[in-house]
Amino acid sequence: MADLQSIVDDLSLRLNRPLLLEDGRQRVVAYSEQDGPVDDARRDSILRRHTTPEVRAFLRAAGIHEATGPLRTPGAPELGLLPRVCVPVRHEGRPLGFLWFIDVDPAMAEPEIAVAAAVATVLALVLFHESLAAGLASRRELEAIMGLLRGEAEAARTLIEAGAFPHDVPVTVAVAKPVSADASEAQRLTLERGLLAVRRRLAGHHPLHVMRYDHAVLLTAGTTAFPDEMRAALGTSALVGIGAPRPSLARAVESYEEALHAAEVAAKVPELGRLAEWARLGVYRLLTRVPHGNLHPGLERLLDDAQHRPLLETLETYLDLAGNAQATSRRLRLHRTSLYYRLQRVEELAETDLRDGVERLSLHLSLKLARLSGRYHSSVPSPDRAM
Repeated sequence: MADLQSIVDDLSLRLNRPLLLEDGRQRVVAYSEQDGPVDDARRDSILRRHTTPEVRAFLRAAGIHEATGPLRTPGAPELGLLPRVCVPVRHEGRPLGFLWFIDVDPAMAEPEIAVAAAVATVLALVLFHESLAAGLASRRELEAIMGLLRGEAEAARTLIEAGAFPHDVPVTVAVAKPVSADASEAQRLTLERGLLAVRRRLAGHHPLHVMRYDHAVLLTAGTTAFPDEMRAALGTSALVGIGAPRPSLARAVESYEEALHAAEVAAKVPELGRLAEWARLGVYRLLTRVPHGNLHPGLERLLDDAQHRPLLETLETYLDLAGNAQATSRRLRLHRTSLYYRLQRVEELAETDLRDGVERLSLHLSLKLARLSGRYHSSVPSPDRAM
């Protein structure tokens, strides 16, 4: 996620006017290059990192703390204050800061104010994220979360001693990834907003989260993964993998690795849904660790030719249903004679024998591996459960 200073600098360039960002207590957080009109109040704010009590009282009386949208504040020559535009920075209704523009030479146009208001939503998320970070006792404890995911032995103790996670309580880890592999900054921001909503829902379970470049990680106390809460908060904006619980925070990395694998399976096997729990992945738990090139040689020939897709779908459905021809015909809405013809064609083209149990197993696993590698997708509805 971009930092506050880079967002402020970028907005200043877009609007071609200086600005200043304060937190909710009107302490200066960031400011752009001041190459426009600068009054005494702006100069003092930058030098002292906060406004004077008199200026704060004047602006409070102008209604900035109650405002939910941009407002113009009058000048006050006696306080060295030029007219301003104030854009409140709020997250989920919570006031986190104020974005300030001096409103002269020239005054801000409404389209400019609209651009600033849009950027304020991004600033709000960054400020909220930093306020969560500040809730830990030190930067060392924040880094402990990352250490925990690397399997560092001391990281769990650091978090427990800081009061960030209870002692002797199981931990469950979830991973959320943007649906698009090349997600934009806006999509990542949407993902974190959803994750913060999950944290609010699970406040009693000591949730911890961290944003990485291509995915987010959520740790919760207990053995429940809260899939319903994840679905409600993240909707269709993310793919979610949930690891199996571990008996202590020190072993969170094991649940994290499973959650990562589950999210990858959700991305490759859409019929499993956007949320995949490691404990329910069946054979995919094994196949995520198998090189995807180890396929049945006869199946390779069918995969390379798009015209054979109906044969592959028929074969997979037949094997998913344990070789039950009646159930396969029903699911595919295919006459039994047509089913047998397709299976015979598979045997001929793949040079295999479906009466051979070892061959059936090899073909079945190869089809699932082909799904994980992205080489094969089926339009046939899946069984209710993965293998």
